Amino acid sequence: MSELPVLIAGGGIGGLAMALTLHQIGVPCVVFESVRELRPLGVGINLQPNAVREFQDLGIGEGDLDRIGLPAREWALVGLNGNDIYSEPRGLLAGYGWPQYAVHRGLLQMMLYDKVIERLGPGAVRLGSRVTGYRNEPDGTVTALIETSGGGVEEQKCALVVGADGLHSAVRAQMHPGQPPIRWGGAVMWRGTSPGVPIRSGASFVGLGTHRHRLVFYPISPPDARTGLATINWIAEVTVDNSDGWKETGWFKPVEIDDFVHHFEGWTYDWLDVPALLRGAEMAYENPMIDRDPIPTWQDGRVILIGDAAHPMYPTGSNGASQAIMDARLLGASFVEHGLTPQALRAYDERHCGPVSQIVLRNRGAGPFGLLNMVDERCGGKFESIDDVIPAEERAAFMAGYKSAAGFAIEKLNAAPPTIPPGARVEAKVDA
Repeated sequence: MSELPVLIAGGGIGGLAMALTLHQIGVPCVVFESVRELRPLGVGINLQPNAVREFQDLGIGEGDLDRIGLPAREWALVGLNGNDIYSEPRGLLAGYGWPQYAVHRGLLQMMLYDKVIERLGPGAVRLGSRVTGYRNEPDGTVTALIETSGGGVEEQKCALVVGADGLHSAVRAQMHPGQPPIRWGGAVMWRGTSPGVPIRSGASFVGLGTHRHRLVFYPISPPDARTGLATINWIAEVTVDNSDGWKETGWFKPVEIDDFVHHFEGWTYDWLDVPALLRGAEMAYENPMIDRDPIPTWQDGRVILIGDAAHPMYPTGSNGASQAIMDARLLGASFVEHGLTPQALRAYDERHCGPVSQIVLRNRGAGPFGLLNMVDERCGGKFESIDDVIPAEERAAFMAGYKSAAGFAIEKLNAAPPTIPPGARVEAKVDA
């Protein structure tokens, strides 16, 4: 095996999961992250059971996840008049061998960062260093071009480069210089967290409204023992005419609650006051729902893409972070099988680029929220009994299809062997 390290461009969730995976299978690596200081930024995300399983195989247990979130118990869609469209148990309650977790994204990143430093050492992550490009060398290595915080440019010779540098990936831009620009489908999201009393199961993920006008909310902490209030993560969303493109500067910015709360005035129920929930946040962030068109390959010689660099997707399936974690684990499994070789990257790319690209396109079609489209089309979003609008069997079949495509169908996941067998290590392989 090469003495050169694998270089990981990007210290987000996917990049840090990749570093922990490489350490597990005996491969030296170093992470280059552009920010000078990591901070627990962001709001809530979900970790699906397939990703939680991979964390457990990495020695990251439920105790670690309990410190940054809580296990989800239910997933539910509710119509405009407050009547249920669909609900199902999640995680262990659904029969999975592993829970689903709702966590704070920034706290998850910091937890993974701490694990990387603890296991790989303080030099494993170089902050203030952005990978801007690469060269596949004739001698079978690759050189990464790195812009430092001081404005200089360094070159780092390595065995492979893993591009985990997100939506604005410089690695992807070099690999596919003719790629179309970021795609905005017309939905605008406002995100925040507010104190609130958990409803339904106490750990329910709820989508309320219609496909074009909805609120998604779920707790990302247990209730405080004194006040009974949990941290409720929410995403308020409205779809508008996008024919003129996104006119704002930037893709993510803080905004005032009063800038958007009017879209949800009158959304009051005996179990939820939506305007009050939104106004309970100290800060809100606006961003359009965006992705990129799928690309035909994630590989260029000794360079591979994972996570949002490979397949940025709409968050409608709550599986963007989970897919990045799965990418890291599946790529690690390919290294175990083929060594640190272009063949390993090809095998990973051929197995996963096409299927995950289909998830990107499926999420454009509203992902599991597609049930809201069906309700709108059939009754305008208001009904007394959902069974009169969409039979239970049709609703269940729709959801089963999405879970199968996204890789967390219950029976298949429970029966699957570990992605990386316990004790597996990368052996020396002849490059191919």
